[in-house]
Amino acid sequence: MGDVVGARRNSVALPLPGLLVVAGFAVAVVAQGGYYLPGRVTSGLLVGIAVVLARPRMNFLAVLGGAFALWAVMRGLFDGDVTAALPAVAAAGVLIGTVLVAAQADQGQRELFATIITGAAALVGLTGWAAVVFRIPSWTTVAEGLSRAASTLTYPNAAAAVMAAAAVLSLVLKPSLVNSVVTFLLCTGIGATMSRAGVIALAAGLLVLCVCQGFRKTAETATPPLLGAVVAVSALLPSIRVADEPQPVLAVAGLVAGALVALGLPRLGRCAVPLAVLLAAGGAMAAFGFADRLATRVSFSSPDRSGATGAALDMVARAPLFGTGPGHASFFFDAGDRGVLVMRYVHNEYLQVLVELGAVGLLLVLGVVAAVLVAMWRGRGTPLWGGAMAAVVVVLVHSGFDFLWHLPVVLVVVGLCAGLGFPSTRDGMSEGTAG
Repeated sequence: MGDVVGARRNSVALPLPGLLVVAGFAVAVVAQGGYYLPGRVTSGLLVGIAVVLARPRMNFLAVLGGAFALWAVMRGLFDGDVTAALPAVAAAGVLIGTVLVAAQADQGQRELFATIITGAAALVGLTGWAAVVFRIPSWTTVAEGLSRAASTLTYPNAAAAVMAAAAVLSLVLKPSLVNSVVTFLLCTGIGATMSRAGVIALAAGLLVLCVCQGFRKTAETATPPLLGAVVAVSALLPSIRVADEPQPVLAVAGLVAGALVALGLPRLGRCAVPLAVLLAAGGAMAAFGFADRLATRVSFSSPDRSGATGAALDMVARAPLFGTGPGHASFFFDAGDRGVLVMRYVHNEYLQVLVELGAVGLLLVLGVVAAVLVAMWRGRGTPLWGGAMAAVVVVLVHSGFDFLWHLPVVLVVVGLCAGLGFPSTRDGMSEGTAG
């Protein structure tokens, strides 16, 4: 699997393939999620080299991923444009490769992977929060009159997906002051993105954690950082709308107060419950007070996405089995007074695959998802398993609302989390797989 780099007695270090995957993750984080060609090629190349060095055994998951990539190539050939299939091939390769490398890690290395994921995602959250407070254009996205945190990923919903996956993973790490701050920053960062899908996906992940480790334990670990984030985000709301002057003093005070809540609430004993109720009520009042300014974020209405979904379903009806071809989908719809609009993505990755690669492509994708979940189910019982499973569910749920599979940063995160939940090995020299 490669020599251990920087190993010391009684210490944990990642092998070279693991370091290369982490490097690919870092590149994707700083290069706008890896969406554009330079970041996509660099992160993909690093993961590819990691797989070559790791030499994982062939398994059912790899076969399904390869079959999906092959179908994308064949579908591209049918249209006379095989290069259009390269993004789909690269996405499959990055995801499967990351899973296989992470699955070879022993328990100590898996904990190190988890620490890296959560720490990096917390930095995304903090920089996104700062970008909103101090109006840093390159790290925010202005939409519907709101300044939404995007950090270096430059896409708020992708940032929210990464942070939500990391947040549920952080809840199963060993309790410490640092981990508590990290979880608080992740929850605050999600709020700063104003991503509705991010909140829904986080709720789904917390539900999975409740199933995996019990409601009481999940509530005890999740409530303090969530309530701390409520305080911090409430203080951030006056700075969200572009038309308003930012309030940095209030926002910073709210961040500090929120951190104190996240760190201090577990130590208050019986007083924690009434304080938690008061904080939740205060957060609800703040949201209500700014409801008119945040109308588009507190509603499930999204006319443009609904229009694109209708256009996508019409395209599916015309080519249900084989699709329109990779990269060839554009969604035209009537937007009323704004005339006819066009969207490149339908903001639902499952539907996007169905449109471009047909039922064949979607069945292969669902096969990959099923293979990952089955392998993770076989790995249950390890310390990180519940958080890893919850993190994967977060991305699966969020993928139904946004185009996340086009960003390598999301694929690497979900691949690492999936690998962390695979059957564990004592020496890290062989991986648990789906078959």
